[in-house]
Amino acid sequence: MGAIAAAVVFAWLGMVLAISFLEAPLKFRAPGVTLHLGLGIGRLVFRALNAVEIVLAAVVVVITVAADPPGRLAPAAVGVAVSVLATQSLFVRPRLRRRSDAVLAARDNLRAATPGGMIERSHAHYAYAGLEVVKVAALLTAGAALQVGSVAG
Repeated sequence: MGAIAAAVVFAWLGMVLAISFLEAPLKFRAPGVTLHLGLGIGRLVFRALNAVEIVLAAVVVVITVAADPPGRLAPAAVGVAVSVLATQSLFVRPRLRRRSDAVLAARDNLRAATPGGMIERSHAHYAYAGLEVVKVAALLTAGAALQVGSVAG
């Protein structure tokens, strides 16, 4: 069962890496992608990612508890990843959603009101990115520990 949990963790890790560290930064560099379009795409993609992450987290927790892996590293790392996901889902994403609502509602006025029409990132973006780094480290640790535990057991 540890190998199954490891596979689910690595699938979760791959999704986070692909979306948060590849798709999200690149989307605004694509020709023709406006702020309005990029925010709309981002909201849709991250809402879907969040829903899938919650399902994967539940699966990993259930399997990890049922498998009772040797040592404390795997359960601790899974706990960190799940805690980060909960923090992002309950506290950070709602702030980001409110900010994107405000930016979309005031995009024309905001462009005129800010130097060079640039929109500064909110602190919530930095918090989300920092939490993503922590989650990636936790998932990598959990996946490796679960894999090693499944081979040893």
